[in-house]
Amino acid sequence: MQQKPLAYRMRPRTLEEVCGQEHLVGEGKIISRMVKAKQLSSMILYGPPGIGKTSIASAIAGSTRYAFRTLNAVTNNKKDMEIVAAEAKMSGKVILLLDEVHRLDKAKQDFLLPYLENGMITMIGATTSNPYHSINPAIRSRCQIFELKPLEPDDIKKAIFRALEDEERGLGTMKIEMDSDALEHFAKGAGGDVRSSLNAVELAALSTEPDENGIIHIDLETAEECLQKKSFVHDKDGDAHYDVLSGFQKSIRGSDANAALHYLGRLIEAGDLPSIARRLLVIAYEDVGLANPQAGARTLAAIETAERIGFPEARIPLANAVIELCLSPKSNSAIMAIDSALADIRKGISGEVPDHLKDAHYKGAKELGRGIDYLYPHDYESGWVPQQYLPDRIKNKKYYVPKKNSKFEQAFASVYEKLIGKK
Repeated sequence: MQQKPLAYRMRPRTLEEVCGQEHLVGEGKIISRMVKAKQLSSMILYGPPGIGKTSIASAIAGSTRYAFRTLNAVTNNKKDMEIVAAEAKMSGKVILLLDEVHRLDKAKQDFLLPYLENGMITMIGATTSNPYHSINPAIRSRCQIFELKPLEPDDIKKAIFRALEDEERGLGTMKIEMDSDALEHFAKGAGGDVRSSLNAVELAALSTEPDENGIIHIDLETAEECLQKKSFVHDKDGDAHYDVLSGFQKSIRGSDANAALHYLGRLIEAGDLPSIARRLLVIAYEDVGLANPQAGARTLAAIETAERIGFPEARIPLANAVIELCLSPKSNSAIMAIDSALADIRKGISGEVPDHLKDAHYKGAKELGRGIDYLYPHDYESGWVPQQYLPDRIKNKKYYVPKKNSKFEQAFASVYEKLIGKK
């Protein structure tokens, strides 16, 4: 029978063996307290692959001594869940690790809900997707939701040392010497994925000929061959994609050109020109806005150029636009103004359009005296005439509050305040 991979064999049996995720399993932290008090509730663990979702689930089961079963919401059917439910009825409680829980269909969900409700099945759902976006509220409301973080290199080193020393499940029966730079590569080269690191260590150990003393020497070259530097992975539908876009916009808003170019690079590497284009145009009008009104037109020109020439050259106009937006003065006065107006409208704070602004051309308008008192600004030398435009109920409302950190908006503010003063 083929031996299971090292990462599988080294899954923690208790919470104390979990590497990393101290914010959840450390002494006095929430999952640790739940296990200690024997008050387990269903939970959803989410985060990138290979960072310990399954490990924590198996450690919880090991720490509580309850029966532990693993199913996949996609590949396992309702019949498999019925078997777990039957076992729960016999034993009183089963811990069910349900992988890809965000893919749970309605039939399986409806079957599981009563068992989650009465506590016979404690479900630990595992997913790489943000459960607040991807998991049905009926399931979500019955679960605690915990986010797992990518592991730090020191956490991965701890897992590697444990695997090298463990004679029962790990590589402890082999005489292995590992150079410090090889260890660093295994710890840092997997991008926080302990599964990849451990399986690469095992590959290195099994594929390296021992010396005359039976010692397997793993150097940096071997480590690099067994753990290729992780290629850039970018799931355009995943949560990390939206995190990068968020970091991109916030870096530009914060005028950090270096950070913005980093996130732009990640989006370029993913080949996601549509998302870049959309986000840059939003930034030009939301974050730079009236502080540099020409930035919107120049950003659009850069995007159109990028779309016309394609990658890799498209990176050049995009970088131009990003740097300009970063180093432009910022103003959110326009978005604040329209959002303030919308907030009033949605609260029902509105009113009837003043009679002198109503359409004077519909049938009966003149008979009703509507439209005939309107003062046409172009008939006046100044191009402006004092008259009420807002409904009576909100006639003194001011939605636009200018910022004065740029010459453009200072000029707008001067005109605006002069007109307000005349009223």
